[in-house]
Amino acid sequence: MTEMTQDVLVKRIGYEAERINSYELIAQRGGELTPFTAGSHIDLHLPNGMLRCYSLVNDPRERHRYVIAVNRDAESRGGSSFVHDTIRVGDIITISGPRNNFALQEQAEHSVLIAGGIGITPLLSMIRRLEALGRRWDLFYAARTRAAAAFLDELGTVRSDHSRIHVDFDDERSGRLFDLPAIVGNAPAHAHLYCCGPVPMLVAFEAATADRPADRVHVEYFQAREAAATGGGFDVRLARSNRTIAVEPGKTILDALLDAGIAANYACTEGVCGTCETRVVEGIPDHRDQFLSEEEQAANKSIMICCSGAKSRTLVLDL
Repeated sequence: MTEMTQDVLVKRIGYEAERINSYELIAQRGGELTPFTAGSHIDLHLPNGMLRCYSLVNDPRERHRYVIAVNRDAESRGGSSFVHDTIRVGDIITISGPRNNFALQEQAEHSVLIAGGIGITPLLSMIRRLEALGRRWDLFYAARTRAAAAFLDELGTVRSDHSRIHVDFDDERSGRLFDLPAIVGNAPAHAHLYCCGPVPMLVAFEAATADRPADRVHVEYFQAREAAATGGGFDVRLARSNRTIAVEPGKTILDALLDAGIAANYACTEGVCGTCETRVVEGIPDHRDQFLSEEEQAANKSIMICCSGAKSRTLVLDL
């Protein structure tokens, strides 16, 4: 990794819901942290060698701390379970960031926020910013049960004439489905819509908002929508270092580069965070990410090397 990193101190760990803890991080030697905007995330460089992205949930006006929330995922690949089982108050951990791929459009007159489970985390920071700006917003928050929904108590303290909060729980709606198309359909035409949650919710959200202006629809994936390209059978030529790396079956481009000793930026390894975005000089990528828009993918000017492959025999990258 070539990103700027810093060490932070774990000041406090809180219980927010079933399987969800919050972690308050402060500068190791005191003082202010790098400013961030609503919707930002940071990368945790875990002691086991993993890198994981977590949204910042606190007020962007705060400069003395970062707060993240980590869901102990039953299908964890080791990141969330490691954080829950290993990280303790007083530990020093390395982070990079903050970065924002899910930015709040602060000028919007009305924002509609849709959260599924742990997807509430970036939206909570947005709510704090919208409240500070006095903007109108609606939150639709779905979870399996009340016990599994983080930050409900805090949301319950929000009292303003320009906001509405709707909560929806699987075990309380008697077989009804979370009516996402109706939420989208009832949103004002001028509203900006945001959604963060599990992949099925995001797919449904994108379908429901297909007729809305693209610049008013915002989505953030925590997980990959499709499997990484690991078919291999092509070469990656590095334009700056004048090297050619064969990508063998079973490996991603990132795997092949790291195996060859090439320093490459990466974090989530699922094509959702944008850290590994690399400029394409020549060739046709096989895009598998959730970061680039359809228009950006069609332009073939960049690729997420952690998950995308190549449709051409050779892919020339700006590395």
